[in-house]
Amino acid sequence: MRDKILNDIIAAMKSQDKDRLAVLRMVKGAIQLEEISKKSELKDEDVISVLSKQIKTRRESIVDFEKGGRTDLIEKTNAEIEILNEYMPEQMTKEELIQTIEEVFKKVIPTSSSDMGKIMKELTPLVKGKADMAQVSKIVKEKINNL
Repeated sequence: MRDKILNDIIAAMKSQDKDRLAVLRMVKGAIQLEEISKKSELKDEDVISVLSKQIKTRRESIVDFEKGGRTDLIEKTNAEIEILNEYMPEQMTKEELIQTIEEVFKKVIPTSSSDMGKIMKELTPLVKGKADMAQVSKIVKEKINNL
């Protein structure tokens, strides 16, 4: 994954795709920071985690831009998210996500909202990088509250 990003940086330079190049360089910087903090080269799962954080940050920025009426920045940020999504694993559909949550509920058998941690501990490895964790958390909370 890391090598693919580095190769795509070179390709973006050659094709003079400035927007793609800027996004990939930001990702490369974030990956390098993470590698420095971990003191080792990142595995694909770690790179996906870095990409997820980058996407999450941009989505949060879009909310702020909407409040400020900055449609130009919203468009630019959405384009960046599209580029980042190319490197993410295929996202789960809502139906697949709900089915996975159901399976975890059958395994954990929660009795109250205090079991949220147990559910998320089982669920996170199954959906990390494949689904928006905020959405996952929201669905799990709704399901627990309906017990």
